[in-house]
Amino acid sequence: MHLESLRIRGLRCLEDVVLPLAPGVSVFAGANGAGKTSVLEAAFLLSHARSFRAGAKDALLQRGADSLSVFAELRHGDGRGSRLGLGRQGSRWEARKDGEVVSLSELVGECAVVCFEPGSHALIAGGAEERRRYLDWGVFHVEHEFMGAWRRYQRALKQRNALLRQSMSIPEALFLPWEAELDATATLIDHMRQLYLTALRPHIETTMRSLLPELGAGELRYRRGWAEESTLGALLSSPRGRDLSRGHTTLGSHRADWSIAFEHAPQREHLSRGQEKLTALGCMLAQAALYAERKGEWPVVCLDDLASELDKAHQAAVVSQLQAVGAQVLVTGTEVPEALQGSPALVFHVEQGRLNPLL
Repeated sequence: MHLESLRIRGLRCLEDVVLPLAPGVSVFAGANGAGKTSVLEAAFLLSHARSFRAGAKDALLQRGADSLSVFAELRHGDGRGSRLGLGRQGSRWEARKDGEVVSLSELVGECAVVCFEPGSHALIAGGAEERRRYLDWGVFHVEHEFMGAWRRYQRALKQRNALLRQSMSIPEALFLPWEAELDATATLIDHMRQLYLTALRPHIETTMRSLLPELGAGELRYRRGWAEESTLGALLSSPRGRDLSRGHTTLGSHRADWSIAFEHAPQREHLSRGQEKLTALGCMLAQAALYAERKGEWPVVCLDDLASELDKAHQAAVVSQLQAVGAQVLVTGTEVPEALQGSPALVFHVEQGRLNPLL
């Protein structure tokens, strides 16, 4: 798939920007703070309904603006086109597809964008929440039942946590239906996550051999969020003392995590910052490759500040791989990365929120 055009209004320093895009590589070059990353952020919003920037939720709106919007014309590999929009008024988001209001999940299901950016190392070195987001975005795109199960799980989790936080003694009967729902939906979610990871493993192995051959074989490990030998329902109901004292549910799918252990770096603490970045890049490329295998088209790939994040050899290798498979690639940098100089690419100069194509 590829974006044919992108219109951005009120996003950070981008007041009203219209970008004609094409398959292949587009480069956005300019000084720091000019608005380059915000272009990638706009594309990412359409695919995830959130920013890839940490703590960005309240900073998305342009200063003085009360709304923002992103519109795109998307073309799929089979020739099918769609018009997508995402707008925010205050704290409320509204999604549109071909002019009709749709759910955020329908919007996210239509547009796939993956991103490698300066904060991507958090996928490896950060908390489990980022790794669950990565995992569940991939599962969502290949398992139709996932979103329904995830919503049911979140509703039951919210209800049980509300009971746990009440100061009065709560009859056991009030917990049982929510715990039964958590047990059933967590089992389904865990099954779909494990199926996805089984399919992802060979792609992870391939990308890690290419990016980090010095670390030896890599092993993808998964923890589902509760003991393997027990059902979640049994663990939640007996005993509840720890959860009652903490006021929230400490076991379940919302506590799942995964990691990569290398032959010569069995713990993530053994990785350098550069190796964390390359591992995160490998995970992103592996997820994109699996998406392409299942859907028959590559997602849009965003590479933010490429020259600062990767050395020249890795820049060239990644760009060459993505060009070979025909992926649309959006790249930012203070200048055109050396790996792209001399190759066909659309280049935009970005200055103070304005974008001008360079001929």
